[in-house]
Amino acid sequence: MQAVFSAIFYFAAVSLYEGILMIGYATIYTMAPVFSLVLDEDVSADVALTYPELYQELLKGRSLSFKTFFIWTLISIYQGGIIMLLGFWLFESQMIHVVSITFTTLILTELLMVSLTIRTWHGLMIIAEIISIAVYFLSLAFLNQYFDGTFLLTGDFVWKTLILTTISCLPLIAVKVGYRKCAPPSYAKLLKNNSTFRNCLKFTC
Repeated sequence: MQAVFSAIFYFAAVSLYEGILMIGYATIYTMAPVFSLVLDEDVSADVALTYPELYQELLKGRSLSFKTFFIWTLISIYQGGIIMLLGFWLFESQMIHVVSITFTTLILTELLMVSLTIRTWHGLMIIAEIISIAVYFLSLAFLNQYFDGTFLLTGDFVWKTLILTTISCLPLIAVKVGYRKCAPPSYAKLLKNNSTFRNCLKFTC
């Protein structure tokens, strides 16, 4: 986003967000949901012990490779470009509020992307998401030098921010759902076959 912002202003060395906002983004606004991903699991411990062949996927090194790194990079470029360019276009007559618009959209997009990464929801994950959103909106009251509180309460800000968030996330959601349908991971196939087998046993009994 900083690169797009600088390019719009002829590559001027102007910072888009102040240091306190960057610290807040990396810590209190997004840290808890990201850290809660350690509670995520593909399958339960019983299934993992029953089917040790699931570990073969990890041996292939596909979870973290140059391919996944470039995919993450492309996603970042797409979302950063969409948020900045559409933010300037939608709020062309309100350039003073660009920081409020883009930063709010950035927080919502990050929390949504974390939610898309989760395979098995845990109670603490939901709490982390809710607390992060609550802390962000509560902190807006104490950051008057960076955000215009009156503008944030207007309907124009709300619906345009929702549009930016939707456009930055919806295509990625569609691609991820389609990919899981067309090429499901091995554990998903195993769980599906396992549930089908159990249903057949119940029907037979």
